[in-house]
Amino acid sequence: MGILPVSEWASWNASFGGPGTGSGPLSGPWYSTHKTQLLGVFLAAVSNFLISASLSIQKCAHLRLACQADLKPYYTSKLWWCGIILLGLGEVGNFTAYGFAPIALVAPLGCVSIIGSAFISVLFLKKTMRAADILGATLAVTGTYLLVAFTPNVPQELTARQVQNYLVSWPFLVYSILEIIIFCILLYFYKRKAVKHIVVLLMMVALLASLTVIAVKAVASMISLSAKGKMQITYPVFYIMIVLMVASCAFQVKFLNQAAHLYEATAVVPINFVFFTTSAIISGVVFYREFQRAALLSVFMFLFGCLLSFLGVFVIARNKKEEHLQIHFIDYGHIPGQKLTGKIQPDSHSSSYGTLNNGDDSVKAQS
Repeated sequence: MGILPVSEWASWNASFGGPGTGSGPLSGPWYSTHKTQLLGVFLAAVSNFLISASLSIQKCAHLRLACQADLKPYYTSKLWWCGIILLGLGEVGNFTAYGFAPIALVAPLGCVSIIGSAFISVLFLKKTMRAADILGATLAVTGTYLLVAFTPNVPQELTARQVQNYLVSWPFLVYSILEIIIFCILLYFYKRKAVKHIVVLLMMVALLASLTVIAVKAVASMISLSAKGKMQITYPVFYIMIVLMVASCAFQVKFLNQAAHLYEATAVVPINFVFFTTSAIISGVVFYREFQRAALLSVFMFLFGCLLSFLGVFVIARNKKEEHLQIHFIDYGHIPGQKLTGKIQPDSHSSSYGTLNNGDDSVKAQS
């Protein structure tokens, strides 16, 4: 075998991480400039896996308690508490990840939680592995690789003064005004017109989530700098961001719970993931200018990675069987004071599940 020319040897080193001065994905310079970002990726991936494991463990604990003859409260189960501890660790890890990696990278890694749930449920809940789960996981993992490889490397240590400057920048002000207008329109239809379509509910969740991720990244970065000796928590903007984070999270939970109550999880989970990720990426681009110096090819490959992750989540969630109650009706014939002796078929998605209608006409019609 002949000796490679100097130019070809340098090119080989650049591509495969040799001692040359390359910029390949395995090269020393690439790793040294992205190691902080990779730490954030690792934290986000592990945290989302812990969250998926915690949800499966909690569901397993509930099923075990339901099978026991002597029913006990769920909080007496050690297995349930193990799930709660894992959930807490996962949320803390996710919070920390925003201090090391861009929002545009951490948010799409939520697909790890969905992939983990599909595989962990096979172990804990004795469900069968489907071909759709394997295909969806493959698409999501491929998309995640593209996200990590093509996310722009931007400084992650944000000072309080930088956050203040971002808050009053004209792109964020325009973005905030548009977001407030859209949110108010959706809220009007939700409150006044009683429109509770899944898109309306999850759009409001996504709009609130964009503020949440902005605040979470700012708080995490300022805490990280303060721990290194560069005190940031004395600035008022730190506490403004904490209030914004808590308030937006609280309203997110409200609307997300409403969507989960009215619609199947197989519809809520993928749509919420797509809306949340898209909203988070846009907020990172506008507020933290994460793609300001990115090449066009990097932007295209990043978006392609997002598309693969979205597709993988939809494939996993599609046609997944939901567990329903085994009791299909409620018999009111033996309740004193009730003239109705028939059986009422309740709507399991209604807020008045298992109750009689207030209208006299409906009672007469059934009797």
